[in-house]
Amino acid sequence: MIGWLQGTLAEPWQQDKRCGLLLVVNGVGYELLVSQRQWQALPTAGENLALHVHTQVREDAWTLYGFGERHERDLFRELVGVSGVGPQMALGLLGAMAGEELVRAIVQADLRRLCQAPGVGKRTAERLAVELRTRLQQRFLGQLEASSDADLELAPVELGHDARDEVQLTLSALGYEALEIQRALRATAAAGLEGGAGADAWIRSCLQWLTRDMA
Repeated sequence: MIGWLQGTLAEPWQQDKRCGLLLVVNGVGYELLVSQRQWQALPTAGENLALHVHTQVREDAWTLYGFGERHERDLFRELVGVSGVGPQMALGLLGAMAGEELVRAIVQADLRRLCQAPGVGKRTAERLAVELRTRLQQRFLGQLEASSDADLELAPVELGHDARDEVQLTLSALGYEALEIQRALRATAAAGLEGGAGADAWIRSCLQWLTRDMA
């Protein structure tokens, strides 16, 4: 199993949405697929290059995926372990945002940010958050700086069951997913809205937070 390669960059290439390169190591050329972000950061052809590698072995082919940092390769492996997420979609996610940003988007269930990656829809984004948020938080975020947005996940929501149900049903009817609604509730609570303000006030505040990027 190939886990790391160091050699000379012979030929970077792009074909449709796929990015790759030919890396010559001791006279042998290895073809690797990389993310758009990694491809844009490649040195000039003829220069030395070292990449961490994930090897995918199938009956009809061996495919190598290259990453500039080990944690990016590890994150790629976590992504492809999620049902419905193949290697190309995982590369798309890593190409759409830096590794730290991607981890935070998954841990914080930022579905809108995840859906900006090519081929990622709401259901896939929600599946990523549900299946990976705890594991990624334990594995990666302990090494990252804490952000104020991450604290929203810990903010208590002092809202009665009837009012909460009304808020969740209303927002769900508007097309928002369960994880988006939960984040909006916690963000609204962190902003200081009291539980006794009523369901209508919570719905308005949640909608303001959910549509904040559309202003």
